[in-house]
Amino acid sequence: MAVGVDAVPGRGVGDPVFFTDRPSKGPNTPSRSTGEDAAREDWVSTGANTRTEEPTMSLTFWKLTGAGNDFIVINNMDGRIKDDVEARRALVRRLCARRVGVGADGLLMAEPSERAPFRMRYYNRDGGEAETCGNGARCIARFATLQGLAGEEMEFETKAGLYRATVLPDSAIVSMGEAHSLRLDIPIEVDGLFRGPVDFVNTGVPHVVVRVENLDGTAVSELGRAIRRHERFAPAGANVNFIEFVGENLLSIRTYERGVEDETLACGTGAIASAVVASRRGLASSPVRLSTRSGEALTVRFEPTDDGAREVSLEGEARVVFRGEIA
Repeated sequence: MAVGVDAVPGRGVGDPVFFTDRPSKGPNTPSRSTGEDAAREDWVSTGANTRTEEPTMSLTFWKLTGAGNDFIVINNMDGRIKDDVEARRALVRRLCARRVGVGADGLLMAEPSERAPFRMRYYNRDGGEAETCGNGARCIARFATLQGLAGEEMEFETKAGLYRATVLPDSAIVSMGEAHSLRLDIPIEVDGLFRGPVDFVNTGVPHVVVRVENLDGTAVSELGRAIRRHERFAPAGANVNFIEFVGENLLSIRTYERGVEDETLACGTGAIASAVVASRRGLASSPVRLSTRSGEALTVRFEPTDDGAREVSLEGEARVVFRGEIA
């Protein structure tokens, strides 16, 4: 796989108990291995080392980041990439594998839609397709304006429904409809690592929210991996967000993402879930600002409902990192 690259400018009831004192890797870095070990982990864990035929066509891609959540984005309006589940899974795994591929948390495709100028398809790094991605939605909105697929005010289709987006010079805002199925104080215990209540809400994808007192000292990858697969959230599993309150309507957040199976530098739907839970607990109100692991901030606006929230929007950085071609 040859890649050519061009730079492009531009606490509540029943506090949880943690059975771990493992230090974090640092204030702005997800807990994970480095160097050759990290390369091998990505290559093997994503299935990118599975033998497949080399691509027979060149493929242009763009790399975008939304508050540190990074994506490969492809214009597939011409249908060059066929809608074959296993072929796409293999392609996504190869491209998203860090150090040995382009490297990304996930892959986005813009495809034809009968309801809007285009349809967003989102694939996690493991090759599985998800219903939606908040930061991905903001990034594909930026991409759509650059590709001439839509103007700065747009609608586009996702598996979670129609989204509205506004692309600004330094950020993008996406309106994502409703958050639902809110449940508080779900008692769980996992692998001797954690015991206590957690909260749950679906923001297009399922999210668990755990309040902690020392976010920097939380072993996000280890705890997130265990909670993500807990029987309470089977069979789909859930993303896991750890939040700390740092000021009025201001949270710090770290997220373990299913499909990526690791901590990411930001998660848009996780930020929404955390803001909605904080509001229900009377600890914050819209708009809620969340500081992510990348150091970038996301702002969530919403109207609370008995089941979660409505009129949900997510705002934050969405920018191009580079573009390239796979030959």
